[in-house]
Amino acid sequence: MRALFIALILVSPPPFKPWLMRTLLGARIGRNVRIGWLAAISARHIAIGDESEIRALTFISCHGDVVIGRYTIVSSFILTYGAADLIIGDHAYIGPQTLINCDERVQIGNYSALGARCMVYTHGSFFPYTEGYPVRFGPVTIGNNVWCAAGVFIHPGVTIGDHVFVNSRSVVTRDVASGDVVEGFPAQTVTTLNRLKRAMSPRRRDAAARQILDHFVDLELQREFRIEVESHNGQATFSYRGKQYQALCITSEYDPPSFGDSQALRVVALVTRPSWTPPAGVSIYPLDLITCRTPRSNDPIHHALRTFLMRYYGVQIEYIDPAR
Repeated sequence: MRALFIALILVSPPPFKPWLMRTLLGARIGRNVRIGWLAAISARHIAIGDESEIRALTFISCHGDVVIGRYTIVSSFILTYGAADLIIGDHAYIGPQTLINCDERVQIGNYSALGARCMVYTHGSFFPYTEGYPVRFGPVTIGNNVWCAAGVFIHPGVTIGDHVFVNSRSVVTRDVASGDVVEGFPAQTVTTLNRLKRAMSPRRRDAAARQILDHFVDLELQREFRIEVESHNGQATFSYRGKQYQALCITSEYDPPSFGDSQALRVVALVTRPSWTPPAGVSIYPLDLITCRTPRSNDPIHHALRTFLMRYYGVQIEYIDPAR
């Protein structure tokens, strides 16, 4: 009967999947969870946190537990299978075409990512053990704030510490200490993450926000949305779907701009000014780069900028929940 339930969930339209998983499988599904076409999860116990997404054509089949945290994205064309548990933290990302073998427990921490076409194995063998060939089993643990770039292969029994970068197409055969940057086959430490990271003063954060906004205007608005944009003094004005918009940065050295006709204008803003409060009478959608919070809305430009921040610049933005 359970197999029939899984098949029904697999072929059901996405809006019905969370309800079906709660009803048929007893899954604990958070708010605003999205599960795509031809995607399903089969496990002993299933829990998915608020705002997470399982994208189309992904199948997770574990005989243990599957726990997925808040604001986590499991992308398309992912296959996960095995006898043990899959535990994924908050704000994690599993890239497309990734394969995860869970014959032993696999745990991926908060704010950690596997890029496209990564492979994680907890069991390795082919030649017969009874004739003297080796067989290896071991859980895989990936810490918090870990980025495994595209094509990384992780061997059974490996533990990766916190704040680690594994460069693309590396083969990780042994444990990686926290703070390391590794690459190669087999992966070797080449530097530390602290050496790659620069200190961010208020002025540098302001400059980063302006760079992100300029890139968003060029790549998303002009090239993808094909919107004609006027830029002047760090502000972009444009029209989209009959609405007038202004995109700008509200920085630590911020001077209040003139919003023009506030009744007809929508403002999308990157905010690096501490404790800034939006003015009354303006339809403004601030994305605070200090608190990493933004109001929830259905505005397409606001949604596009939030997605852009996460996709291209690794800035994870949560929604402000008035009820909490």
